[in-house]
Amino acid sequence: MSERHPFSESFGALVFHEEAMRQYVSAEHLAAWKACLRDGKPLSLAVADGIAEGMKTWALENGATHYTHWFQPMTGITAEKHDSFLMPADGGRAIVEFSGKQLVSGESDASSFPSGGLRATFEARGYTAWDPTSFAFLKDGTLCIPTVFCSYSGDALDKKTPLLRSIAAVSREAVRILRLFGDTETQRVIPQVGPEQEYFLLDKELFNKREDLKLCGRTLFGANPPKGQELDDHYYGAIRPRVAAYMKDLDNELWKVGIPSKTKHNEVAPSQHEMAPVYRDVNTACDHNQLTMEIMKKVADRHNLICILHEKPFAGVNGSGKHNNWSLATDGGENLFSPGKTPSKNARFLLFLTAFIQAVDNYQGLLRSTTATAGNDHRLGAQEAPPAIVSIFLGEELEGILNAIAEGTDYAERGKKTLRIGIDVLPAIPQDNTDRNRTSPVAFTGNKFELRTLGASQSIAGPNVVLNTIMAESLQQYADVLEKADDFNSALHDLIQSAVIKHRRILFSGNGYDDGWVKEAEKRGLLNLRDCTEALPSFINEENIDLFLRHGVFTRNELFARHEIHMESYCKILRIEANTLVDMVQHEILNAASHYCAALCSTIREKKAALPGVSCRVEESLAGTVSILNEQLLDRTTQLKTALATMNPDASTEERMRYCRNEIRTRMDEVREVIDRLETIVSSDFWPYPTYYDLLFSV
Repeated sequence: MSERHPFSESFGALVFHEEAMRQYVSAEHLAAWKACLRDGKPLSLAVADGIAEGMKTWALENGATHYTHWFQPMTGITAEKHDSFLMPADGGRAIVEFSGKQLVSGESDASSFPSGGLRATFEARGYTAWDPTSFAFLKDGTLCIPTVFCSYSGDALDKKTPLLRSIAAVSREAVRILRLFGDTETQRVIPQVGPEQEYFLLDKELFNKREDLKLCGRTLFGANPPKGQELDDHYYGAIRPRVAAYMKDLDNELWKVGIPSKTKHNEVAPSQHEMAPVYRDVNTACDHNQLTMEIMKKVADRHNLICILHEKPFAGVNGSGKHNNWSLATDGGENLFSPGKTPSKNARFLLFLTAFIQAVDNYQGLLRSTTATAGNDHRLGAQEAPPAIVSIFLGEELEGILNAIAEGTDYAERGKKTLRIGIDVLPAIPQDNTDRNRTSPVAFTGNKFELRTLGASQSIAGPNVVLNTIMAESLQQYADVLEKADDFNSALHDLIQSAVIKHRRILFSGNGYDDGWVKEAEKRGLLNLRDCTEALPSFINEENIDLFLRHGVFTRNELFARHEIHMESYCKILRIEANTLVDMVQHEILNAASHYCAALCSTIREKKAALPGVSCRVEESLAGTVSILNEQLLDRTTQLKTALATMNPDASTEERMRYCRNEIRTRMDEVREVIDRLETIVSSDFWPYPTYYDLLFSV
């Protein structure tokens, strides 16, 4: 029996949701707003004024003094410019003011955000526009209004605009399919997402002693501690008091802004944890995940902790991802990836399932490119992260059914049933009909697909834009065929059968870490885009450009701008990391090793003077090894500095990206190798930085 409880009363207390709107907005204006959401029609200025007045009154009553258009530029984080409600009045007084015009649109400097060449410094004007499908909320005394962000010429400069376009595209094509199955009531189909969020918690004092963590979000060197995650004793283990206090505080803060934080637990690596929210529509889920990452960091600070969202903050231990659980649901709440218990529902399920399989197979490179980042390059394929090869795990039962359909044979798991889709009886498919395959990039988990390749620090918008769009493409092709068919059932069967035959190469249920899978995937013709330099160019393949243009998700200029931003970001991150590593070596590590070596030599001299004939083998061995390694470190750091200095600034961004991987990252790895060896030898009294042991086992 469900019931309300005092702690649940705070849920959404800082959100101007529909229940709050009923108290502050007239019934007429509320009805107009609902019609806007239902029909996609713009609000009149009079209605916007009415909503703005109610929103202002609610915000002021809850302590707000400012408002901001809260948007998601191509930085991957959110942006906001705060304006007060205060307006000067006659006689030295002031009034509070907030109009429909201020609610609906705003202006921002578009040249100071990543634009991929769409905006120049002398073309600074950009606009924000209210997204009425996302609820406004309060944060730190400011009314935050979710908005889209575009340039003066109308180009999308944010992550929300293409997401909204892709939602419309997949809804349009999915409704066409539903009509063919006799559904006359569904008006919209909405992508649903539940993004699980992994993160590390570190002691703030120790964190502040590591320049690499502060500037890069990850450690650039560090020897593995004697114990890591080998015993599997941290995963789902008892939550330590300091972490439990943080998690409790985090839940309370998330609930206040309407984020349905549901699950929390220890993850695989020491000091690693996870939170998972309840499913929401993808637009809301994206807003919520951006806000979640921000709140995670703020709450950590209150507990003298640092929340790390980098994909691989520590080499040799589990990295952090963001499992993107994606499905489609009707506006009546029916999940289209639920198998169902009747033949007709099974047939519809199999069509949507097959459409997804076709979409991922046809656009595997595009999907891979959306999770290609400098941080994720360190994570994919290691410590429970899926490999770079895109494949789909369905589980034995579903894969057996599809194989039977493809081969025109009986499926005999529950007694022989002829698999004539839409005509004969299909087996009932239970929801929990699959095992879990943690090595699979895309896994079916009962009624949704879990995309596991996202990095923990990423916005979920990009991958979901692609999932929505490629699914729209498959459904459009299917609808075009089925709408013209004389015999729907026969056409449906033939369509699914031919699609399964053509695209089942993308299905794989084995161990994605096995070297044999790399060879098998190559034999199947699947792509193995191992890092950013191989994956990012897929984004602007001509077939992908045509796809986005066909469904109205991106313009050509918007696509190339994003491609430029992604490549430039990779180059900038590697240069920042390399310069940070050089700085840490030159200012601390070389000197620390030298001082330790000098102390050893001093001990040798004093020992020989005080105890003639006594061996100094330990001190001499240590001093010799440290001296040799320190010279190697100097040489390799010099080579890294040379690589940084000789990168051609006139080369194309793609050429610079490859240079960063081949030269700068290689030199960084060589420098790290020496530092990690030095760390295991130099006395802790001399070593200048907290070690992995200090960082991972201090909270």
